[in-house]
Amino acid sequence: MSHTKYTAALEKYQQHLDSIGSQEMIINMGPQHPSTHGVLRLQLITDGELVKEVIPHLGYLHRCFDKHAESMNYGKSIPFTDRLDYLSSMNNSHAFVMGVERMLGIDDKIPKRVEYIRVLVCELNRIASHLIGIGTYGIDIGAFTPFMWCFRDREHIMNMLEWVSGSRMLYNYIWVGGLFYDLPVGFEERCAEFVTYFKPKLVELDELLTENQIFISRTANIGVLPADVAINYGVSGPMLRASGIKWDLRRIDGYSVYPEIDFEIPVGKGEMGALGDCWDRYKIRVDEVKESVKIIEQCLERLLKEFPRTDTFDPRALVPKKVNLKAQDYYVRAENPKGELGFYFVTQEKTDIPKRVKARGPSFNNLSVLPELGKGTLIADLIAILGSMDIVLGEVDR
Repeated sequence: MSHTKYTAALEKYQQHLDSIGSQEMIINMGPQHPSTHGVLRLQLITDGELVKEVIPHLGYLHRCFDKHAESMNYGKSIPFTDRLDYLSSMNNSHAFVMGVERMLGIDDKIPKRVEYIRVLVCELNRIASHLIGIGTYGIDIGAFTPFMWCFRDREHIMNMLEWVSGSRMLYNYIWVGGLFYDLPVGFEERCAEFVTYFKPKLVELDELLTENQIFISRTANIGVLPADVAINYGVSGPMLRASGIKWDLRRIDGYSVYPEIDFEIPVGKGEMGALGDCWDRYKIRVDEVKESVKIIEQCLERLLKEFPRTDTFDPRALVPKKVNLKAQDYYVRAENPKGELGFYFVTQEKTDIPKRVKARGPSFNNLSVLPELGKGTLIADLIAILGSMDIVLGEVDR
């Protein structure tokens, strides 16, 4: 939601307060509330159990990412990108690094092994992020078992990414021009073992929730997001695809080695209710996990057969000691697990510190449609709608 829209919403809310009826009540949900998925405050105007207005209040987790990025060089900003959507740090740094590489003109010189490793770790991180989204959504609806199963399987991914980078969540692994380090010896084999283990577990998880009648009754026909409304609010990622729009930047922009990889783009079909409802948004993430597994398998095959490790391979060969760029404006975007993550750069000459860096976080735009979806729903359904958005407040507030 833009500043102008947010101000207008607050003014409208104040006018509503002045004319509030005796049957209406103001309820603060958050900022400390499990179902808000972070320090988000939702101010609700309710009539009994019916929600008449939803006003999100942001800024509790603001960490000045833009100003940090404007006070240090490009390489030192990468650890700060990890902290935007901290559940998908690899994807964040991949987008940032691609923008700098394109401005440097070295994007077509990156070794294929580096590119396949980047896609491999990003898709592992995408699965880990979606498992969090699916598991916590089960908790929101009242299902505890999926939460435990998702965290059990996510732990394997966390261990592998820790083996690669030395960290469990904030990796600083994808660097401008290359990688922090090559994959550890035996990583490809262990990753293949994980895929073999994970496939039947994913089927079990799918069966546990997807056709569960209680889960369906709590999510089908709830929070229906029409395609035109999604586009007007700048919604992207699984939320947009759940509304029937086949838009995935891995295919649309074809960055990195994604054009060389075979995978499908799942879209909502309204199988259990209306197109673009909460159930569709949940199902899209389950289907995307399946597609990420396919991408990982193809990356592993090519890393082992076409681009194997060698004693002479150096993933840091193209990493520049200093990034000197021409004065220019440049926007780069990539498909984060939550949607379109973009970085807008304004560079300046004779320095390796950017003049301006603006992050476009998908969670921020996706959250902006909540007042539209929440109006006229029950309080319990508002929780289901918010959970289906799968937001991360570190990315909303930045």
